[in-house]
Amino acid sequence: MKHVLITLLLIAPAVARAAEPAATVKVANGRADFLLGEELVSSYHFAAEVAKPYFWPLHAPGQIVVTRGWPMVKGLPKETTDHVHQKSAWFCHGDVIPEGVTVVPSSDKRVKGVDFWSESKGHGRIVCVKADSFNQSGLVTQNEWRDSAGTKILDETRTITLLPVTGGRLLVINVEFHASVCPIAFGDTKEGSMGVRVSDEMCLSAKNEKNRMVNAEGKNGEKEAWGMLSAWCDYSGDVGGKHAGIAIFDSPANASKAAWHARGYGLMAANPFGRRESGFPGRKGQDDLVKLAKDGRLKLRYGIYLHGGNATEGKVAEAYEAFTKIE
Repeated sequence: MKHVLITLLLIAPAVARAAEPAATVKVANGRADFLLGEELVSSYHFAAEVAKPYFWPLHAPGQIVVTRGWPMVKGLPKETTDHVHQKSAWFCHGDVIPEGVTVVPSSDKRVKGVDFWSESKGHGRIVCVKADSFNQSGLVTQNEWRDSAGTKILDETRTITLLPVTGGRLLVINVEFHASVCPIAFGDTKEGSMGVRVSDEMCLSAKNEKNRMVNAEGKNGEKEAWGMLSAWCDYSGDVGGKHAGIAIFDSPANASKAAWHARGYGLMAANPFGRRESGFPGRKGQDDLVKLAKDGRLKLRYGIYLHGGNATEGKVAEAYEAFTKIE
């Protein structure tokens, strides 16, 4: 990962030059604060009590908070209180199946293994057992994916780096799974994986004509984007009278491409594991689950891009091209 910052600094014009504020990370008490100069871009929460690590808040340029505050912050005006598990931004999956290991069953009968997406009865937990900063602006964590009884089924190394990009801020999330316990299958469910829940003000259901959800092919809205394969998806809209947005990038290096669990109520998630049963139109007819043999590994990379304006004004396509050149 030491090559990430060096590589992106060579990419023009998308990546900020040395005159831009330096990116740094400060780690303490189960939280990592990612900053540009003195401005907080995001805090990553990984303390022992959380069901899974999450980012909150997420600031677009101008310190505009583009993800929902609830349930981390309660009592905010006009915020919904549904889907308690959709905490701002996160990575997980709704059905991880350990072969040969008995786990506590989920309350959702559709789940064949362990549910790390919801926080209903019997849900799993992604537990951070180690966290260290590196290269000034990066964080590396070691996570154990456990069932509700605490049985580990999977190991994960997660590396997060903040990069200043012209027009916005880019968080790069690298995930490496290690099937250290047993063979693993990632179940066919729409409930995954690299997700955000945007501010209620900017979601499509807010009925503001300026609010948009678009993908890399220019498809607009839930009807056109949901379940389709695309390199990125972007949500933008008005928040507190200012226009800003947030995009998720799916790396072309990912062996399993993302179909998008993207909803008008404010959810946007890149799902590499859903297949035919998920109902994704982009996966119609596919039944091949992503699997890991014992001791097998799987690497995935995603980006969270925070920008001003809509997808065009925020130069989302240009930022994605810079993201694809990370080594």
